[in-house]
Amino acid sequence: MTPDDDLDGHTIEELSDYLEAGRTPPDPSIEGSAACRLALDALTRLRDLTPDLIAADTAAEPEADDGWVRRILDGIASEARSGRRIPLSAPTPDADLVITEGAVRGLVRAAEGAVPGVLVGRCRFDGDLTTYGSPVRVLVDVSLLYGQPLPAATARLRAEIADRLAAHTALDVTGIDITVSDVRPLP
Repeated sequence: MTPDDDLDGHTIEELSDYLEAGRTPPDPSIEGSAACRLALDALTRLRDLTPDLIAADTAAEPEADDGWVRRILDGIASEARSGRRIPLSAPTPDADLVITEGAVRGLVRAAEGAVPGVLVGRCRFDGDLTTYGSPVRVLVDVSLLYGQPLPAATARLRAEIADRLAAHTALDVTGIDITVSDVRPLP
């Protein structure tokens, strides 16, 4: 199975073209897909960052490495897939309420908006997501803008992620591990 198989029949390239066209005309098969909307959000973030990152890479290196864009696109496609079904508490025993792993990753990624200069990269879960009440650790790789105080930024991001997961999931989060894998130069 390729990562695009979980984008409800669409490829990252199609979603990128759709985004470049301003999402017009609206495509219900894309707009109605949670996986496609997560991928579009990630592509928007990439599009917004790409000029600054390319300028920084060009200034630091004689020749820019365009392969990093492909790696990011591959990561977006991989993480945008719906993934495992995570149970929610149900009002009746016959109800099957779930949230997908991809949607939970989207909640974690969205937390970056509350912390200036932070970009959430890879997001993983350590634990049994498919069993209600099982302990889970959230593992997040981030990039910070140079000059951001690391302890304050990671503490704020950790709190924001915890609040979002508590509000929208039934996960028993035992910890949120944040790894700062990159510090970006000022634009």
